Amino acid sequence: INLLLHKVKMALINDFHKYINTSAFINQQKKLNSRFFIAGPKEETVNDFWRMIWEQNTATIVMVTNLKERKECKCAQYWPDQGCWTYGNIRVSVEDMMVLVDYTIRKFCIQQVGDVSGKKPQRLVTQFHFTSWPDFGVPFTPIGMLKFLKKVKTYNPQYAGPIVVHCSAGVGRTGTFIVIDAMLDMMGAERKVDVFGFVTRIRAQRCQMVQTDMQYVFIFQALLEHYLYGDTELEVTSLESHLNKLYAPLPGAGCGGLEAEFKKLTSIKIQNDKMRTGNLPANMKKNRVLQIIPYEFNRVIIPVKRGEENTDYINASFIDFVEMYKDSYMACQGPLQHTIEDFWRMIWEWRSCSIVTLTELEERGQEKCAQYWSSDGVMVCGDMSIELKREEESESYTVRDLLVTNNRENKSRAVRQFHFHGWPEVGIPSDGKGMINIIAAVQKQQQQSGNHPITVHCSAGAGRTGTFCALSTVLERVKAEGILDVFQTVKSLRLQRPHMVQTLEQYEFCYKVVQEYIDAFSDYANFK
Repeated sequence: INLLLHKVKMALINDFHKYINTSAFINQQKKLNSRFFIAGPKEETVNDFWRMIWEQNTATIVMVTNLKERKECKCAQYWPDQGCWTYGNIRVSVEDMMVLVDYTIRKFCIQQVGDVSGKKPQRLVTQFHFTSWPDFGVPFTPIGMLKFLKKVKTYNPQYAGPIVVHCSAGVGRTGTFIVIDAMLDMMGAERKVDVFGFVTRIRAQRCQMVQTDMQYVFIFQALLEHYLYGDTELEVTSLESHLNKLYAPLPGAGCGGLEAEFKKLTSIKIQNDKMRTGNLPANMKKNRVLQIIPYEFNRVIIPVKRGEENTDYINASFIDFVEMYKDSYMACQGPLQHTIEDFWRMIWEWRSCSIVTLTELEERGQEKCAQYWSSDGVMVCGDMSIELKREEESESYTVRDLLVTNNRENKSRAVRQFHFHGWPEVGIPSDGKGMINIIAAVQKQQQQSGNHPITVHCSAGAGRTGTFCALSTVLERVKAEGILDVFQTVKSLRLQRPHMVQTLEQYEFCYKVVQEYIDAFSDYANFK
């Protein structure tokens, strides 16, 4: 890789400098695919930036930098946070904004000002702002970038002018994005890729495009991800036919499509070397199952108890999802008797207002979860007091309203626990209705209490926990966009915590619940 990168660097040609450091029109697979690759606007060039957007009839801006990184300004904020602002002779007003895990979508209405007739047309410009790309680094996984790229290509109108792509300097991340885009097109059209050749060509048009060896490797990772797994997103209207294909036996594979799909997920390597804290001797006794330990990069950290070492560990992982919300869940094991205090310290520290319990305290004569709430009166755990205020039974789950008090801080918070009773230790629920209902109840509670992480646990915090998290996320996208991607949702989970969605039966259950949810609606337009 380093040798190839060195050869590419040798192909540098002087950059075409313009007043806002712009180059345009890269040849992709012998066709002109219009793009402007630019540096992130500075304060003094923001007016020029919007003039360029107007003059070139651009409808899509791709931003692959954050405004500030490591306390350094990478790009001037060239849009208003709300309302409207005028840049030179271009008025920009904010129409809509959607914040997701890896990127933010902003929609602007732009119009020239100063026209006496007042008949200047308005145009819609959509900015796709990828926020999970560190400067001089690469994203943790290419999944988010691939979905981001698909969204950009889907939204850009055919009638529009060039897509404007920028990072900070307009070369490293910008070049990487462009190469992935071009190579996916080449892969689809010619069933081959030429990363080295294409990087060489774009470096002849703009210096240092694809700036680091990490970015160069990331291009191959993204292409490999697409080659191995493809585009697994589905429209809700095609789910039934997709399931029919999955249930059909695959010629020569010795199994059906669904089983083959799940085998791809189970082949994802568990990174045991990235579980250092959970494997420390002082923390081993805090783990219910030694094969399910949180990774370092997303483990939930709790405050160290004064004067006590190794007290910041709990067997819990922050979980976020491609295209949804960051740190949406804290997936954890059912507390052991000696970790109940740590569990409540976690709830308090991360302001979790919703707990989803997916196991009974005892199943088939074995303890699966210590009772961490009071049945009557007040339970005291270290500095924390937990009081049961209300308990209500529904068809498949119990709702408990708990008042949690931090006696050291002399503050209290309301926490609601949703205890699902319809999930056997072995197998899956008999139908999806109860799961759909509890997910809706939890989401309603979240809207009322603020979007802090939802705490989800079963016994080990993997099988049932993963299935709940996957279903919550998939159903959210079904409602919002009429799109689902069970495979990538579960894949994302397994990259963040070992053994999430543990069995083929649980994986199939995800599809069945979504189908049951869709069947409850007679008009598919509900999802559009």
